[in-house]
Amino acid sequence: MRRLGTGIGWRPEIADAVERMPGIDWVETVAENVCPGHLPESLLRLRRRGVTVVPHGVSLGLGGAERPDEARLAELAERATALEAPLVTEHIAFVRAGGPLTASPMLEAGHLLPVPRTRDALDVLCENIRIAQDALPVPLAVENIAALISWPDEEMTEGQFLYELVDRTGVGLLIDVANLHTNHVNRGEDPARALDELPVEAIAYVHVAGGYERDGVWHDSHAHPVPQPVLDILADLASRATPPGVLLERDENFPEPAELERELTEIRQTVGKAEHSPATSGTHPAELRSTGTAGGSATPAAAAPPEGATASPAAGGSGDGDTAAGRGRLALAEAALLSALVAGTPVPEGFDRVRLGVQARALAGKRAGVVAKVAPELPEILGEDFRPAFLAYAHHRPMTGGYRRDALDFAEHLLRTGRPEEVGAGRRLHAWWLERSGPTPPSRRPTARLARATRRVLLRH
Repeated sequence: MRRLGTGIGWRPEIADAVERMPGIDWVETVAENVCPGHLPESLLRLRRRGVTVVPHGVSLGLGGAERPDEARLAELAERATALEAPLVTEHIAFVRAGGPLTASPMLEAGHLLPVPRTRDALDVLCENIRIAQDALPVPLAVENIAALISWPDEEMTEGQFLYELVDRTGVGLLIDVANLHTNHVNRGEDPARALDELPVEAIAYVHVAGGYERDGVWHDSHAHPVPQPVLDILADLASRATPPGVLLERDENFPEPAELERELTEIRQTVGKAEHSPATSGTHPAELRSTGTAGGSATPAAAAPPEGATASPAAGGSGDGDTAAGRGRLALAEAALLSALVAGTPVPEGFDRVRLGVQARALAGKRAGVVAKVAPELPEILGEDFRPAFLAYAHHRPMTGGYRRDALDFAEHLLRTGRPEEVGAGRRLHAWWLERSGPTPPSRRPTARLARATRRVLLRH
């Protein structure tokens, strides 16, 4: 694995501070937030200084039942090329469900959701990752995610699942130690056991982030300081194998630059101390040897698979044949879960209803927050009414497109229901919606054209 060093997540809000921070070897940027033809000047300046920039994707949905979208893969490849990145990263998650495989509308989660650790899901994920690897110009690494919910009847632990994934695809791993802590609190999973079982020598780099606990649930907010338990897991990982890179993530509630620098120093010191001490738990994989793979990743060549996992006898391995039936079963399961979370349909059998309610509220809250960012005029127009109005709207209206489409649909919903009642705010919302929605293709039906024209006139008054 290429040595990256210590880095920080690049965000526009802290771009100037990141450029001035000492000891920043590399940065990571959300791939979907940059345009290859119009890269932010801050990233260009960092590149000219020799700072590595890694694009981090959030929308591929490699854990979904559908094959990866070719257009999204092409866009991710463009960003990797434009940024001269040594690798790209994505998540072991699904972000949408439904569509042709289930003969139902495609639903968008607006967030990363966990895949079931089953053979069906693993077969589909392996095939999707190989499709992505073939489409990308640089190696791919995938990240373990944080979750509030657990799937019933899972067949593997997280470590076993990741071991087989690497063994069968050669993909690299982006291990988020904050997510291991989140899953420890929310799902009772032991971080040390996960580190025991996963192939640490396949790690491309490590994420470190903060969060908070409320009512026994840990929320991976990326908006709070890194807590000691997360640093302890980082130390455990670093005592087993030196991570090629470690990166601090912060997405909101940005502190003063000095506070970010303090956290980076603490991360460096944690890794440095751990490298010179034996592992405090589990088996230290010092005997493992790594071998290069076609994707530039490394897999544990001499290690026995963890108990419960099965090493593949050759590239591709068992279970990598026709995954069509598995895709169908996975599609139905993921669609049922996502529909319960975003459309108010019944909770699928075996899930914790209370925890699903927590997850549903978290998804709606995140959706409201992102809509406020992509369409800042809406909270300006609606004021304090924006968030409660959006949460009420989202309760039974799932997102079927991106966040910009969601903002337009929300505004249209308000207008159709006679809100906001204050005349000035209503006119401003009308004007905003008309400007952003753009021209509508003319209908072939004269009555429809007349109705549309009449509606436009009414909206202007």
